[in-house]
Amino acid sequence: MERGTAKRGPKTPSPAAPTAAASHILRGRRQRQRRRTLIMLALVVITLAACMATLMLGRTIYSPADVFSVIMGDTVPGASFTIGELRLPRMVLGVLAGFAFGAAGSTFQTMLRNPLASPDVIGISAGASAAAVVGVVTLSLNETAVSFLALLGALVTAGAIALLSHRGGFSGIRFILIGIGIGAMLHSVTSYVLSRASDWNIQSAMQWLSGSLNGASWERVLPLLLACAVCVPLLLLGSSSLGTLRLGDDTARGLGVPVQLARIALILAAVVLLAFATAATGPIAFVAFMAGPIAARLVGSSGSLLFPAGCVGALLVIVSDFAGQFLVDTRYPVGVITGVLGAPYLLLLLIRMNRTGSKR
Repeated sequence: MERGTAKRGPKTPSPAAPTAAASHILRGRRQRQRRRTLIMLALVVITLAACMATLMLGRTIYSPADVFSVIMGDTVPGASFTIGELRLPRMVLGVLAGFAFGAAGSTFQTMLRNPLASPDVIGISAGASAAAVVGVVTLSLNETAVSFLALLGALVTAGAIALLSHRGGFSGIRFILIGIGIGAMLHSVTSYVLSRASDWNIQSAMQWLSGSLNGASWERVLPLLLACAVCVPLLLLGSSSLGTLRLGDDTARGLGVPVQLARIALILAAVVLLAFATAATGPIAFVAFMAGPIAARLVGSSGSLLFPAGCVGALLVIVSDFAGQFLVDTRYPVGVITGVLGAPYLLLLLIRMNRTGSKR
């Protein structure tokens, strides 16, 4: 047989090829994990810097040394009251509420696999608002009682949505649509109650409905801090189940996840966290809606978004509150600023989803 004409058999893969492919995959995974860690650290650092700026800056500017002295418990003339009694509880309340809104919103959006599945959109915040307005206008309750009534309103609304949407199995789309419908009904209830209220009660109710950090105190901070201490670890423990639920119920069952139990536990923890945040600050618009998608853009959607979404939510609230206080002559509640930011984002998302759906 002549050289060069020998019949060649099927090409046998080199033993080194799978090893090289696996090494390439592992290297890419490490790079993504390193990038994710760096971005999360940057988020934490930026949030801490924003917190420090809100303590230092305002009508009166204090130095970092004064801020640290007040935090450590030292008495600094002027600064002890302004920072210790006004700015510090406001900043802590904003961070906790923003983290709670972001983490709860990300949990709903991930579990229901839809960016519209935010508590703002599916009516849970509307339930808390309607209950609070009834408490202020009709029952003339004090601030603490209104907060607990708002908490009850959010829990009852979430339970009603879950019960009405659970027909022959869980459906994310059905959950969202029923939530939007219930939210519209509750907004009507809120408008009706406000239309029959006195001027004084309308002012009190609107101050609560707008979502504000005004009147922040350590008494408001403590219940929300306890709720975060209980619910955030539960959500972190359930983050692996949350990631599996994102693949679909059948796949999750195949991987050994108790789907119904995991879903009920996650919804309950997220609603309690959201309800305590709403009871403390009122419904700060669109924070729960925006935090998850922004976090996914920054760190990628492959891992848990709970912590980065919470950091983004805290940063949104802190920066928006500062902007509402000092960027213009008139002071605006933080909910007004986040509403201005969130409404165009909602329209952009709806347009994008409409284009995506029309191409299918």
